[in-house]
Amino acid sequence: MSNPNVNWVAIDTNPKFQALHRKKTFFLWGLMVFSIIYYFLLPIGAAYYQDLFKIKVWGVVNVGILFALSEFVVAWTIAFVYSRKANAEFDAMAQDIINDVNNGRMK
Repeated sequence: MSNPNVNWVAIDTNPKFQALHRKKTFFLWGLMVFSIIYYFLLPIGAAYYQDLFKIKVWGVVNVGILFALSEFVVAWTIAFVYSRKANAEFDAMAQDIINDVNNGRMK
């Protein structure tokens, strides 16, 4: 299955690998920036928008608690979005590179 004589420099310089790396990096940076902004909205909101976060929604549940719980939903959504993108696009690109290596096109 695995070839111990793989030329990693050839893979690293291959345009297919560079395209995969560029697409994946750009996508992951976007997800990371979104998640960091969303994460820091909670402490910023709790500190500076206390009146908004104190609004009762149902019983003792207020906007602040709902926003804090939404952090979990956002994290799961980010994981779902990444897995869909990886399965649909990144894995196919990686498999193409693996096929090139196994067929001897990258030596």
